[in-house]
Formats: sequence, C-alpha cells, structure tokens
Amino acid sequence: MSDQEIEAKFYLSDLPAVQRRLLLLGAQLSQPRLKETNLRLDTPSGDLSAAGRTLRLRQPAPSTCNASRSDWQDDSRAAVLTYKGPQQANAEVAVRQELEVVVSDVEAARRLLEALGYPVMVTYEKWRTAYRLLGVEVSLDELPYGNFVEIEGPDVARIHTAADRLSLNWEKRIPASYLSLFYSLKRKLGLPMPNLTFAAFERRGITAADLGVEPADAA
Repeated sequence: MSDQEIEAKFYLSDLPAVQRRLLLLGAQLSQPRLKETNLRLDTPSGDLSAAGRTLRLRQPAPSTCNASRSDWQDDSRAAVLTYKGPQQANAEVAVRQELEVVVSDVEAARRLLEALGYPVMVTYEKWRTAYRLLGVEVSLDELPYGNFVEIEGPDVARIHTAADRLSLNWEKRIPASYLSLFYSLKRKLGLPMPNLTFAAFERRGITAADLGVEPADAA
C-alpha cells in the first residue's frame, strides 16, 4: 500500500452545485457529511511546521462514522493520527508522504505526544462529505472561512480528469494547506483568534479575495 498522498485543492463559490454534478456523474458516497476536529501538534518552537511536516490528531476516526457493530460502541474516543512529510518540490499538485494509524483514545494519544514534546498548537474544524469518482476520492470541505473541494488519487492524470469532469478550472488549484490559508488570513486582516473554528468565524464574512484565491467553479 502506498504511503504517498497526491491531491489537488480548489476553492468553490457554489458547493451544492458541485455536489449535484458529482451525483449526476454517478459518484458514490464514501463518507456522509461529518464534522471533523483536527489537532495540529508541533514542538513549542514549531520545528515540524518549519520543515514542512505535519503531525495531526483528527476526530472522529473512520469507524466512528459506521458505528453499527457492538464492538465499535466506544469509538467516540477514537481518532486518526497522521504524519505528513514535506511536499515534493515543483510538483503539479501536492505530493507528500502520508502515514496514518487509528488510535482508540484521543486523549491518551494527545498526552503521549505532549510527553514526547509535541503539544497541540492549533485546532481547526471542517465539515466533510466524500465521494468516489473515476478512481479518485472527492472531498467537499466546508471550512469556517469558505468551501473547498479536494481531489485525491493515485496520480495527477486521474485527478486532472476528475477536475475536468467537475468543470473545475485546473489553473485555479490551491497549493496551500487549510492552516496556511488561515495564518495568511490572520496576518492580512489582523484577526485575533488562535484556532480555526466555526464559532470564531460566526460573525465574519470572508471572501475569496480575503483568502487570496479564486473560485475554480466560476464560469
């Protein structure tokens, strides 16, 4: 099994329209709409981030979404621990090493990582709905500052094909991570909130121009 993540990200002006297009194309739902809470961990001096690396705890774990079996009843504590390496230089889309493991107790995992010198530095939230289409995973992501689609697949060609079928402008893909966009937005607008949460952005209207991106689904 490959430990490489290959994906492209696009900003959306009309997420429901892209979702309707997915269904018309015969996409299969792989994850119903679900709110995710992500904890980014790093050394106090930010060594991982400075090296382009990511250490993250995400709740809920995938099995939580399908907790119909009796042996999954306590999965509300489960989370996915993810490590991502630096992005490949000069790649057409984001290409990184990605290693993931499900942990049964998110608080125990957090305490262990903190004991090793990796405290939680920032929390970010999103709603995600995922589909399978043309051999790729298409994730519709609702962030506190806007809506996006991520297309992940085994190679650039299949990702590009899926983007074309969804009428997305390939030239409008976004290389930055959600947190990188958050930090840039904070600097640009002088925002005080430490975390990327829906509560923090409840009364703030953020535009594509604020984020420094362009909608890939615009005519």
